[in-house]
Amino acid sequence: MSPSSLTTDRIVLASRPQGAPTAANFRREQAALPELQPGQVLLRNRYLSLDPYMRGRMEEGPSYAAPVALDAVMEGRTVSEVLASRHDGLEQGALVVASGGWQTHAVVDGAGISRRLQAHGLPLSTALGVHGMPGFTAYAGLQEIGRVQPGETLVVAAASGPVGATVLQLAKQQGARVVGIAGGPDKRAYVETLGADVALDHRADGFAEQLRAAAPGGIDVYFENVGGKVFDAVLPLLNDFARVPVCGTIATYNARGAVLPGPDRLPGFFSQVLRQRLTVRGFIQTDFAALFPRFEAEMAQWLRDGRIQYREDIVDGLEAAPEAFFGLLQGRNFGKLVVKLD
Repeated sequence: MSPSSLTTDRIVLASRPQGAPTAANFRREQAALPELQPGQVLLRNRYLSLDPYMRGRMEEGPSYAAPVALDAVMEGRTVSEVLASRHDGLEQGALVVASGGWQTHAVVDGAGISRRLQAHGLPLSTALGVHGMPGFTAYAGLQEIGRVQPGETLVVAAASGPVGATVLQLAKQQGARVVGIAGGPDKRAYVETLGADVALDHRADGFAEQLRAAAPGGIDVYFENVGGKVFDAVLPLLNDFARVPVCGTIATYNARGAVLPGPDRLPGFFSQVLRQRLTVRGFIQTDFAALFPRFEAEMAQWLRDGRIQYREDIVDGLEAAPEAFFGLLQGRNFGKLVVKLD
C-alpha cells in the first residue's frame, strides 16, 4: 500500500493555550501522507493515549522535551499496525507502540518505534496504560526513588488513575501500608477495591485532618501526581528520610508561566528538605528505560494472575480527543484515558 494513496485524519495544534486549553487551540484536518523513505513505516493508528504531559507540550517554555510546533500534529503514543514498511525489522501486519500522534495514519522512522507488541494475551489498549508508559512510570518511580519497605506508610495521589492505582497495588505487594487519595466519592470507593488501607477524597471537607488521622505514624513515601492542596496536606506529615518521587503536578498544569498567589513558601520547604533529609526527585520514566524489559514480563504475569487490577476510560473516534483531553486535566476521566481510532 502506497502512503501517497492515503490521507490521514489529524488534529494539529492551532494556537498555544492561555490557561486551560480550549477547542480553539486545536484544528482537525485531512492531510496527504508522504512517500515512504528507506527506514520508514506506514502506520494505521488503532488506539491513542491521552496523558497529562501533553499539556506541557502545548507550551513554548523549557521542558524535558521539545514543544509541539504550531500547525503540527499533537503528540501522543499509539498502538499501531504496520501497513507498509521500508524498515528491515518491521514487517507488514506488525503491532507496535509508536509516537503516532493525534491522527489515524502516520509515516514514522522505524528506528524510533519504542516497542513491538508481544503476544501476552492482553487487550491492546493496555500497552498504553498499565502495561505501558503509565504502569512503567509507577514501577520505576516506586522501585528507584520510593524504595518502599515493608511496614512503611506510602501515600499516593491520583490513586484511581493509571499511575497511582499501579503504585498502590505494587506498594501493597511490597508490604507497605497504603493511603490512596482520589477526587470524588466514586473514585475513592474504587481505590478501596484496589486494597488501600485507607482511601480518601481530597475534595471532601476536612481532607487534611482525615489524612493526618490516616497516617498517625507519618508518611515515609509520597508518590506525587497532583501537587496543590494534596501536597500541602502531605508536607507536614513527612517523616525524616521520607522519599517523594515527583511524577506530575496536574493541579497546576494550566497555570504554567503564571505567578501563583500566596506567600513564597520555597525557603520553608527547602529548610524542611534539609532538616528532615528528604529525598525529592522529579523523574521521567525514560530515565529508567533499562528496567522496561523486566517490567514488561513481570507486569504481564501479574495481569494474567489478577494480582494487578486496572481500569480504562475509552472514548471512540479522533474527534472526541480534544474534549476528552480537557476532561483529563479536570479529573473527569476514570481510569486510563484512551481514544479508540478504528
